[in-house]
Amino acid sequence: MEEAVPPPGWLEIFEAQGPTALAWRASSARDRRQRIVRLREAVLDRREDWYRAAQQDLRKSAGEVDLGELLPFCLEANQALRHLDGWMRPRRVRATWMTLGTQAEIQFQSRGRCLIIGPFNYPLNLTLSPLVCALAAGNTAILKPSELTPAMSELLAQVIATVFAPDEVAVFQGSAEVAQALQELPFDHVHFTGSTAVGKRVMASAARHLASLTLELGGKTPAVVDASADLELAARNIVWAKFANAGQTCIAPDHVFVHQSVKDRWIDLCRREIEKAYGASLTEQERGGVLTHIVNQRHMGRLRGLLEDALERGARVMMGGRVSEQASFVQPTLLTEPAADAQLMREEIFGPLLPVMGFDQIRAVVDRINAGAKPLALYVYSRTPGHVRHLVAQTSSGGVCINHALIHYLHGRLPFGGVNDSGLGQSRGFYGFRAFSHERSVLQARWTWLVKSLRPGEVPALMRRLVRWGWRYW
Repeated sequence: MEEAVPPPGWLEIFEAQGPTALAWRASSARDRRQRIVRLREAVLDRREDWYRAAQQDLRKSAGEVDLGELLPFCLEANQALRHLDGWMRPRRVRATWMTLGTQAEIQFQSRGRCLIIGPFNYPLNLTLSPLVCALAAGNTAILKPSELTPAMSELLAQVIATVFAPDEVAVFQGSAEVAQALQELPFDHVHFTGSTAVGKRVMASAARHLASLTLELGGKTPAVVDASADLELAARNIVWAKFANAGQTCIAPDHVFVHQSVKDRWIDLCRREIEKAYGASLTEQERGGVLTHIVNQRHMGRLRGLLEDALERGARVMMGGRVSEQASFVQPTLLTEPAADAQLMREEIFGPLLPVMGFDQIRAVVDRINAGAKPLALYVYSRTPGHVRHLVAQTSSGGVCINHALIHYLHGRLPFGGVNDSGLGQSRGFYGFRAFSHERSVLQARWTWLVKSLRPGEVPALMRRLVRWGWRYW
Protein backbone atom coordinates (compact mmCIF):
# COMPACT_ATOMS: atom_id res chain seq x y z
CA MET A 1 0.00 0.00 0.00
CA GLU A 2 1.28 3.45 -0.89
CA GLU A 3 2.19 5.81 1.92
CA ALA A 4 -0.62 8.20 2.81
CA VAL A 5 -0.06 11.61 1.24
CA PRO A 6 -1.49 14.54 3.23
CA PRO A 7 -3.48 17.01 1.12
CA PRO A 8 -2.18 20.59 1.13
CA GLY A 9 -3.37 22.57 4.13
CA TRP A 10 -5.03 19.60 5.77
CA LEU A 11 -3.60 20.08 9.25
CA GLU A 12 -4.21 23.83 9.30
CA ILE A 13 -7.86 23.40 8.30
CA PHE A 14 -8.38 20.57 10.79
CA GLU A 15 -6.93 22.70 13.58
CA ALA A 16 -8.99 25.73 12.49
CA GLN A 17 -12.18 23.70 12.70
CA GLY A 18 -11.56 23.01 16.40
CA PRO A 19 -12.66 26.45 17.75
CA THR A 20 -15.52 26.55 15.24
CA ALA A 21 -16.76 23.16 16.44
CA LEU A 22 -16.74 24.38 20.04
CA ALA A 23 -18.66 27.52 19.08
CA TRP A 24 -21.17 25.59 16.97
CA ARG A 25 -21.84 23.22 19.86
CA ALA A 26 -23.85 26.02 21.47
CA SER A 27 -25.51 27.12 18.22
CA SER A 28 -29.27 27.44 18.07
CA ALA A 29 -31.66 25.50 15.84
CA ARG A 30 -32.14 28.71 13.86
CA ASP A 31 -28.40 29.00 13.15
CA ARG A 32 -28.18 25.38 12.09
CA ARG A 33 -31.22 25.66 9.82
CA GLN A 34 -29.68 28.67 8.11
CA ARG A 35 -26.56 26.64 7.26
CA ILE A 36 -28.67 23.81 5.83
CA VAL A 37 -30.82 26.23 3.78
CA ARG A 38 -27.73 27.88 2.32
CA LEU A 39 -26.34 24.47 1.36
CA ARG A 40 -29.62 23.29 -0.19
CA GLU A 41 -30.06 26.47 -2.24
CA ALA A 42 -26.46 26.40 -3.45
CA VAL A 43 -26.91 22.81 -4.64
CA LEU A 44 -30.20 23.55 -6.41
CA ASP A 45 -28.79 26.69 -8.04
CA ARG A 46 -26.31 24.46 -9.90
CA ARG A 47 -28.78 21.87 -11.19
CA GLU A 48 -27.66 22.12 -14.81
CA ASP A 49 -24.05 21.82 -13.70
CA TRP A 50 -24.85 18.65 -11.77
CA TYR A 51 -26.48 17.18 -14.88
CA ARG A 52 -23.39 17.94 -16.97
CA ALA A 53 -20.97 16.61 -14.36
CA ALA A 54 -22.92 13.36 -13.91
CA GLN A 55 -23.04 12.90 -17.66
CA GLN A 56 -19.29 13.44 -17.87
CA ASP A 57 -18.42 11.01 -15.06
CA LEU A 58 -21.02 8.27 -15.46
CA ARG A 59 -23.11 9.09 -18.53
CA LYS A 60 -25.92 9.40 -15.98
CA SER A 61 -29.16 10.88 -17.28
CA ALA A 62 -30.75 14.02 -15.84
CA GLY A 63 -33.69 11.93 -14.66
CA GLU A 64 -31.43 9.68 -12.62
CA VAL A 65 -29.62 12.70 -11.18
CA ASP A 66 -32.98 14.11 -10.09
CA LEU A 67 -34.20 10.84 -8.55
CA GLY A 68 -31.00 9.41 -7.12
CA GLU A 69 -29.01 12.51 -6.19
CA LEU A 70 -31.00 15.72 -5.79
CA LEU A 71 -34.26 14.28 -4.44
CA PRO A 72 -32.77 12.27 -1.53
CA PHE A 73 -30.50 15.18 -0.60
CA CYS A 74 -33.43 17.61 -0.56
CA LEU A 75 -35.56 15.17 1.44
CA GLU A 76 -32.77 14.96 4.01
CA ALA A 77 -32.39 18.74 4.18
CA ASN A 78 -36.14 19.41 4.38
CA GLN A 79 -36.63 16.79 7.08
CA ALA A 80 -33.96 18.46 9.21
CA LEU A 81 -35.41 21.93 8.61
CA ARG A 82 -38.88 20.81 9.71
CA HIS A 83 -37.93 18.81 12.77
CA LEU A 84 -34.65 20.20 14.09
CA ASP A 85 -36.20 22.00 17.06
CA GLY A 86 -37.74 18.75 18.28
CA TRP A 87 -34.59 16.74 17.65
CA MET A 88 -32.46 19.15 19.67
CA ARG A 89 -34.86 19.31 22.61
CA PRO A 90 -33.56 17.36 25.65
CA ARG A 91 -35.43 14.13 26.36
CA ARG A 92 -36.79 13.98 29.93
CA VAL A 93 -36.25 10.63 31.66
CA ARG A 94 -38.35 9.35 34.56
CA ALA A 95 -36.56 8.51 37.77
CA THR A 96 -36.10 4.92 38.89
CA TRP A 97 -36.80 3.78 42.46
CA MET A 98 -33.14 4.14 43.35
CA THR A 99 -32.97 7.69 41.95
CA LEU A 100 -36.18 9.13 43.39
CA GLY A 101 -35.65 12.79 44.11
CA THR A 102 -33.56 13.43 41.00
CA GLN A 103 -34.36 15.00 37.66
CA ALA A 104 -32.72 13.53 34.58
CA GLU A 105 -32.59 14.20 30.85
CA ILE A 106 -30.66 13.26 27.74
CA GLN A 107 -29.05 16.14 25.88
CA PHE A 108 -27.87 15.89 22.27
CA GLN A 109 -24.41 17.42 22.09
CA SER A 110 -22.50 17.86 18.84
CA ARG A 111 -19.56 15.51 18.49
CA GLY A 112 -17.17 18.11 17.04
CA ARG A 113 -15.02 17.68 13.94
CA CYS A 114 -16.32 15.08 11.50
CA LEU A 115 -14.86 13.30 8.47
CA ILE A 116 -17.26 12.28 5.67
CA ILE A 117 -15.89 9.97 2.96
CA GLY A 118 -18.24 9.74 -0.03
CA PRO A 119 -18.56 7.06 -2.76
CA PHE A 120 -18.57 7.24 -6.55
CA ASN A 121 -22.03 5.85 -7.25
CA TYR A 122 -24.08 8.76 -5.85
CA PRO A 123 -21.43 11.43 -5.24
CA LEU A 124 -23.81 14.28 -4.44
CA ASN A 125 -26.39 12.49 -2.29
CA LEU A 126 -24.12 10.16 -0.33
CA THR A 127 -21.66 12.93 0.52
CA LEU A 128 -23.97 15.87 1.16
CA SER A 129 -26.83 14.03 2.92
CA PRO A 130 -24.49 12.99 5.76
CA LEU A 131 -23.26 16.60 5.82
CA VAL A 132 -26.85 17.76 6.43
CA CYS A 133 -26.99 15.46 9.48
CA ALA A 134 -23.63 16.73 10.70
CA LEU A 135 -24.76 20.36 10.35
CA ALA A 136 -28.08 19.63 12.04
CA ALA A 137 -26.17 18.22 15.01
CA GLY A 138 -23.91 21.31 15.15
CA ASN A 139 -20.65 19.84 13.80
CA THR A 140 -17.95 21.02 11.42
CA ALA A 141 -16.84 18.64 8.67
CA ILE A 142 -14.16 17.74 6.19
CA LEU A 143 -15.43 15.96 3.06
CA LYS A 144 -13.47 13.55 0.91
CA PRO A 145 -15.48 12.84 -2.29
CA SER A 146 -14.60 9.99 -4.62
CA GLU A 147 -11.67 10.37 -7.00
CA LEU A 148 -13.52 8.16 -9.51
CA THR A 149 -16.02 10.92 -10.33
CA PRO A 150 -13.77 13.97 -10.78
CA ALA A 151 -16.34 16.28 -12.39
CA MET A 152 -18.90 15.69 -9.64
CA SER A 153 -16.25 16.01 -6.94
CA GLU A 154 -14.96 19.30 -8.34
CA LEU A 155 -18.46 20.73 -8.52
CA LEU A 156 -19.13 19.59 -4.96
CA ALA A 157 -15.97 21.40 -3.82
CA GLN A 158 -17.08 24.56 -5.63
CA VAL A 159 -20.53 24.49 -4.02
CA ILE A 160 -19.13 23.96 -0.53
CA ALA A 161 -16.66 26.81 -1.01
CA THR A 162 -19.50 29.22 -1.85
CA VAL A 163 -21.42 28.32 1.33
CA PHE A 164 -18.84 27.67 4.04
CA ALA A 165 -15.46 28.93 5.17
CA PRO A 166 -12.76 26.23 5.38
CA ASP A 167 -12.86 26.34 9.19
CA GLU A 168 -16.54 25.30 8.96
CA VAL A 169 -16.75 22.77 6.11
CA ALA A 170 -13.89 21.92 3.75
CA VAL A 171 -13.42 19.53 0.81
CA PHE A 172 -10.23 17.64 0.02
CA GLN A 173 -10.06 15.93 -3.36
CA GLY A 174 -7.56 13.36 -4.54
CA SER A 175 -6.77 9.66 -4.52
CA ALA A 176 -7.61 7.05 -1.93
CA GLU A 177 -4.31 7.91 -0.25
CA VAL A 178 -5.78 11.33 0.64
CA ALA A 179 -8.65 9.64 2.46
CA GLN A 180 -6.14 7.41 4.20
CA ALA A 181 -4.10 10.42 5.29
CA LEU A 182 -7.15 12.24 6.62
CA GLN A 183 -8.00 9.22 8.75
CA GLU A 184 -4.76 9.74 10.64
CA LEU A 185 -6.30 12.84 12.23
CA PRO A 186 -8.25 12.54 15.51
CA PHE A 187 -11.74 13.29 14.18
CA ASP A 188 -14.62 13.00 16.62
CA HIS A 189 -16.84 11.11 14.16
CA VAL A 190 -16.21 9.38 10.83
CA HIS A 191 -18.94 8.64 8.28
CA PHE A 192 -17.91 6.31 5.45
CA THR A 193 -19.93 5.00 2.51
CA GLY A 194 -18.35 2.31 0.36
CA SER A 195 -17.32 -1.33 0.22
CA THR A 196 -17.10 -3.70 3.16
CA ALA A 197 -13.38 -4.29 2.58
CA VAL A 198 -12.52 -0.59 2.74
CA GLY A 199 -15.00 -0.10 5.59
CA LYS A 200 -12.95 -2.49 7.74
CA ARG A 201 -9.84 -0.38 7.16
CA VAL A 202 -11.74 2.81 8.00
CA MET A 203 -12.97 1.19 11.21
CA ALA A 204 -9.43 0.20 12.16
CA SER A 205 -8.23 3.78 11.59
CA ALA A 206 -11.08 5.23 13.65
CA ALA A 207 -10.28 2.80 16.46
CA ARG A 208 -6.85 4.38 16.89
CA HIS A 209 -8.58 7.58 18.03
CA LEU A 210 -11.64 5.87 19.55
CA ALA A 211 -13.76 7.97 17.18
CA SER A 212 -17.44 7.14 16.80
CA LEU A 213 -18.25 5.71 13.41
CA THR A 214 -20.99 5.27 10.82
CA LEU A 215 -20.34 2.72 8.07
CA GLU A 216 -22.76 2.46 5.16
CA LEU A 217 -21.54 -0.57 3.25
CA GLY A 218 -23.29 -3.06 0.97
CA GLY A 219 -23.42 -6.79 0.44
CA LYS A 220 -25.49 -9.27 -1.51
CA THR A 221 -29.04 -7.99 -1.14
CA PRO A 222 -31.51 -10.76 -2.08
CA ALA A 223 -34.99 -10.45 -3.53
CA VAL A 224 -37.55 -13.25 -3.14
CA VAL A 225 -40.54 -13.72 -5.47
CA ASP A 226 -42.91 -16.46 -4.35
CA ALA A 227 -45.72 -18.15 -6.30
CA SER A 228 -48.38 -15.82 -4.89
CA ALA A 229 -46.60 -12.59 -5.86
CA ASP A 230 -47.92 -10.02 -8.31
CA LEU A 231 -45.46 -11.04 -11.02
CA GLU A 232 -45.88 -7.95 -13.18
CA LEU A 233 -45.24 -5.69 -10.21
CA ALA A 234 -42.24 -7.76 -9.12
CA ALA A 235 -40.76 -7.69 -12.63
CA ARG A 236 -41.26 -3.96 -13.16
CA ASN A 237 -40.01 -3.05 -9.72
CA ILE A 238 -36.95 -5.29 -9.64
CA VAL A 239 -35.89 -4.26 -13.15
CA TRP A 240 -36.05 -0.62 -12.06
CA ALA A 241 -34.30 -1.23 -8.73
CA LYS A 242 -31.54 -3.37 -10.23
CA PHE A 243 -30.66 -1.43 -13.38
CA ALA A 244 -31.01 2.12 -12.06
CA ASN A 245 -27.51 3.62 -12.05
CA ALA A 246 -26.37 0.46 -13.92
CA GLY A 247 -26.73 -1.57 -10.72
CA GLN A 248 -24.14 0.60 -8.97
CA THR A 249 -26.37 1.00 -5.91
CA CYS A 250 -25.59 -0.47 -2.49
CA ILE A 251 -29.22 -1.53 -1.92
CA ALA A 252 -29.90 -2.78 -5.46
CA PRO A 253 -31.17 -6.39 -5.65
CA ASP A 254 -28.02 -8.46 -6.06
CA HIS A 255 -29.79 -11.72 -6.94
CA VAL A 256 -33.35 -13.05 -7.05
CA PHE A 257 -34.96 -16.25 -5.77
CA VAL A 258 -38.13 -17.05 -7.78
CA HIS A 259 -40.49 -19.94 -7.16
CA GLN A 260 -40.03 -22.63 -9.80
CA SER A 261 -43.70 -22.57 -10.77
CA VAL A 262 -43.55 -18.92 -11.87
CA LYS A 263 -39.87 -18.51 -12.75
CA ASP A 264 -40.17 -18.70 -16.54
CA ARG A 265 -43.17 -16.36 -16.58
CA TRP A 266 -41.37 -13.86 -14.35
CA ILE A 267 -38.25 -13.86 -16.54
CA ASP A 268 -40.41 -13.22 -19.63
CA LEU A 269 -42.00 -10.25 -17.87
CA CYS A 270 -38.54 -8.93 -16.95
CA ARG A 271 -37.44 -9.18 -20.59
CA ARG A 272 -40.47 -7.18 -21.63
CA GLU A 273 -39.80 -4.50 -19.01
CA ILE A 274 -36.14 -4.20 -20.04
CA GLU A 275 -36.98 -3.85 -23.74
CA LYS A 276 -39.71 -1.32 -23.03
CA ALA A 277 -37.52 0.81 -20.75
CA TYR A 278 -34.11 0.55 -22.39
CA GLY A 279 -34.43 -1.07 -25.83
CA ALA A 280 -33.59 -4.56 -27.03
CA SER A 281 -30.16 -4.27 -28.65
CA LEU A 282 -26.78 -3.23 -27.29
CA THR A 283 -26.77 -0.19 -29.56
CA GLU A 284 -30.23 0.95 -28.47
CA GLN A 285 -29.39 0.53 -24.81
CA GLU A 286 -25.96 2.16 -24.99
CA ARG A 287 -27.10 5.19 -26.99
CA GLY A 288 -30.57 5.56 -25.52
CA GLY A 289 -29.40 7.99 -22.84
CA VAL A 290 -31.31 6.21 -20.06
CA LEU A 291 -28.83 3.67 -18.73
CA THR A 292 -25.84 4.83 -16.69
CA HIS A 293 -22.42 3.53 -17.71
CA ILE A 294 -19.83 1.77 -15.54
CA VAL A 295 -17.63 4.19 -13.63
CA ASN A 296 -14.26 3.15 -15.12
CA GLN A 297 -12.37 0.43 -16.98
CA ARG A 298 -11.24 -1.33 -13.80
CA HIS A 299 -14.82 -1.90 -12.66
CA MET A 300 -15.75 -2.74 -16.25
CA GLY A 301 -13.12 -5.48 -16.28
CA ARG A 302 -14.31 -6.79 -12.93
CA LEU A 303 -17.90 -7.15 -14.21
CA ARG A 304 -16.77 -8.81 -17.42
CA GLY A 305 -14.78 -11.28 -15.32
CA LEU A 306 -17.80 -12.04 -13.15
CA LEU A 307 -19.93 -12.70 -16.22
CA GLU A 308 -17.36 -14.93 -17.92
CA ASP A 309 -16.75 -16.92 -14.73
CA ALA A 310 -20.49 -17.50 -14.23
CA LEU A 311 -20.93 -18.72 -17.82
CA GLU A 312 -17.96 -21.07 -17.52
CA ARG A 313 -19.59 -22.56 -14.42
CA GLY A 314 -22.90 -23.29 -16.15
CA ALA A 315 -25.03 -20.14 -15.87
CA ARG A 316 -27.18 -19.25 -18.87
CA VAL A 317 -27.84 -15.77 -20.23
CA MET A 318 -31.58 -15.20 -20.66
CA MET A 319 -31.17 -11.60 -21.84
CA GLY A 320 -28.27 -9.23 -22.44
CA GLY A 321 -24.78 -10.44 -21.72
CA ARG A 322 -22.95 -8.12 -24.11
CA VAL A 323 -20.56 -5.32 -23.24
CA SER A 324 -19.10 -2.27 -24.96
CA GLU A 325 -15.54 -1.99 -23.68
CA GLN A 326 -14.82 1.42 -25.17
CA ALA A 327 -17.95 2.98 -23.69
CA SER A 328 -17.66 1.15 -20.32
CA PHE A 329 -21.17 -0.18 -20.87
CA VAL A 330 -22.73 -3.49 -19.81
CA GLN A 331 -26.15 -4.57 -21.03
CA PRO A 332 -28.89 -5.25 -18.47
CA THR A 333 -28.30 -8.98 -18.10
CA LEU A 334 -30.45 -11.80 -16.72
CA LEU A 335 -28.63 -15.03 -15.79
CA THR A 336 -30.24 -18.23 -14.57
CA GLU A 337 -28.95 -20.82 -12.15
CA PRO A 338 -25.36 -19.72 -11.58
CA ALA A 339 -23.22 -22.18 -9.64
CA ALA A 340 -22.99 -21.52 -5.92
CA ASP A 341 -19.21 -21.20 -6.20
CA ALA A 342 -19.37 -18.69 -9.08
CA GLN A 343 -17.61 -15.46 -8.20
CA LEU A 344 -20.72 -13.33 -8.76
CA MET A 345 -22.49 -15.40 -6.09
CA ARG A 346 -19.70 -14.78 -3.57
CA GLU A 347 -19.10 -11.04 -3.93
CA GLU A 348 -21.31 -7.99 -4.32
CA ILE A 349 -21.96 -7.53 -8.05
CA PHE A 350 -22.47 -3.74 -8.09
CA GLY A 351 -23.37 -3.75 -11.76
CA PRO A 352 -26.18 -4.66 -14.20
CA LEU A 353 -25.90 -8.46 -13.87
CA LEU A 354 -28.89 -10.15 -12.23
CA PRO A 355 -28.66 -13.86 -11.29
CA VAL A 356 -32.06 -15.61 -11.01
CA MET A 357 -32.45 -18.87 -9.06
CA GLY A 358 -35.49 -21.08 -8.73
CA PHE A 359 -36.71 -22.51 -5.43
CA ASP A 360 -39.41 -24.87 -4.19
CA GLN A 361 -39.47 -24.25 -0.45
CA ILE A 362 -39.14 -20.96 1.47
CA ARG A 363 -37.00 -22.77 4.04
CA ALA A 364 -34.33 -23.37 1.37
CA VAL A 365 -34.25 -19.65 0.55
CA VAL A 366 -33.86 -18.77 4.23
CA ASP A 367 -30.96 -21.21 4.50
CA ARG A 368 -29.24 -19.72 1.45
CA ILE A 369 -29.60 -16.17 2.78
CA ASN A 370 -28.39 -17.10 6.26
CA ALA A 371 -25.39 -18.94 4.83
CA GLY A 372 -23.92 -15.63 3.66
CA ALA A 373 -23.08 -12.32 5.30
CA LYS A 374 -26.01 -10.21 6.51
CA PRO A 375 -27.14 -8.00 3.61
CA LEU A 376 -28.00 -4.30 3.61
CA ALA A 377 -31.57 -5.02 2.50
CA LEU A 378 -34.06 -7.82 1.82
CA TYR A 379 -36.91 -7.54 -0.72
CA VAL A 380 -39.91 -9.87 -0.49
CA TYR A 381 -42.61 -10.07 -3.17
CA SER A 382 -45.53 -12.12 -1.89
CA ARG A 383 -49.25 -12.04 -1.15
CA THR A 384 -48.92 -14.83 1.42
CA PRO A 385 -48.55 -13.29 4.89
CA GLY A 386 -47.05 -16.47 6.34
CA HIS A 387 -44.22 -16.44 3.81
CA VAL A 388 -43.51 -12.77 4.50
CA ARG A 389 -43.46 -13.29 8.26
CA HIS A 390 -41.19 -16.32 7.95
CA LEU A 391 -38.65 -14.57 5.72
CA VAL A 392 -38.55 -11.45 7.88
CA ALA A 393 -38.34 -13.35 11.18
CA GLN A 394 -35.78 -15.96 10.12
CA THR A 395 -33.27 -13.70 8.35
CA SER A 396 -31.24 -10.62 9.30
CA SER A 397 -30.67 -7.56 7.12
CA GLY A 398 -30.23 -3.83 7.46
CA GLY A 399 -33.76 -3.17 6.20
CA VAL A 400 -36.70 -4.92 4.54
CA CYS A 401 -39.12 -3.89 1.78
CA ILE A 402 -42.24 -5.95 1.11
CA ASN A 403 -43.60 -5.75 -2.46
CA HIS A 404 -41.19 -2.95 -3.28
CA ALA A 405 -37.47 -2.17 -3.30
CA LEU A 406 -35.15 0.75 -2.51
CA ILE A 407 -37.81 3.16 -1.26
CA HIS A 408 -37.20 2.47 2.44
CA TYR A 409 -34.13 4.66 1.93
CA LEU A 410 -36.41 7.60 1.06
CA HIS A 411 -38.56 7.21 4.18
CA GLY A 412 -37.27 10.03 6.36
CA ARG A 413 -38.68 8.56 9.57
CA LEU A 414 -36.98 5.17 9.25
CA PRO A 415 -33.38 4.48 10.21
CA PHE A 416 -31.15 3.40 7.34
CA GLY A 417 -28.12 1.23 7.93
CA GLY A 418 -26.62 -2.21 7.76
CA VAL A 419 -25.71 -4.96 10.18
CA ASN A 420 -22.28 -6.56 10.56
CA ASP A 421 -20.70 -6.79 7.08
CA SER A 422 -23.31 -4.49 5.55
CA GLY A 423 -22.72 -1.59 7.91
CA LEU A 424 -22.50 -0.09 11.35
CA GLY A 425 -24.72 2.63 12.77
CA GLN A 426 -27.72 4.36 11.25
CA SER A 427 -28.45 7.43 9.16
CA ARG A 428 -31.30 9.46 7.63
CA GLY A 429 -33.48 11.95 9.49
CA PHE A 430 -33.40 11.88 13.28
CA TYR A 431 -31.20 8.77 13.18
CA GLY A 432 -28.56 10.65 11.20
CA PHE A 433 -28.80 13.58 13.61
CA ARG A 434 -28.34 11.17 16.51
CA ALA A 435 -25.33 9.48 14.87
CA PHE A 436 -23.55 12.85 14.68
CA SER A 437 -24.53 13.68 18.28
CA HIS A 438 -23.35 12.51 21.67
CA GLU A 439 -26.32 11.53 23.84
CA ARG A 440 -25.23 13.05 27.13
CA SER A 441 -26.85 12.03 30.42
CA VAL A 442 -27.54 14.94 32.78
CA LEU A 443 -28.88 14.28 36.30
CA GLN A 444 -29.67 16.84 38.98
CA ALA A 445 -30.47 15.95 42.60
CA ARG A 446 -33.62 17.69 43.87
CA TRP A 447 -34.21 16.22 47.34
CA THR A 448 -31.53 17.00 49.93
CA TRP A 449 -32.25 13.73 51.81
CA LEU A 450 -30.74 11.64 49.03
CA VAL A 451 -27.68 13.87 48.71
CA LYS A 452 -27.04 14.04 52.46
CA SER A 453 -27.53 10.31 53.00
CA LEU A 454 -24.56 9.37 50.80
CA ARG A 455 -21.32 10.19 52.64
CA PRO A 456 -17.75 8.95 52.26
CA GLY A 457 -17.12 5.76 54.22
CA GLU A 458 -20.67 5.57 55.56
CA VAL A 459 -23.90 3.95 54.39
CA PRO A 460 -26.86 4.91 56.61
CA ALA A 461 -28.81 2.02 58.08
CA LEU A 462 -32.01 3.07 56.31
CA MET A 463 -30.20 3.10 52.97
CA ARG A 464 -28.74 -0.36 53.63
CA ARG A 465 -32.18 -1.76 54.45
CA LEU A 466 -33.65 -0.20 51.29
CA VAL A 467 -30.87 -1.60 49.11
CA ARG A 468 -31.21 -5.12 50.55
CA TRP A 469 -34.99 -5.05 50.27
CA GLY A 470 -34.80 -3.89 46.69
CA TRP A 471 -32.32 -6.39 45.25
CA ARG A 472 -35.14 -8.19 43.45
CA TYR A 473 -37.44 -5.21 42.93
CA TRP A 474 -35.53 -2.14 41.80
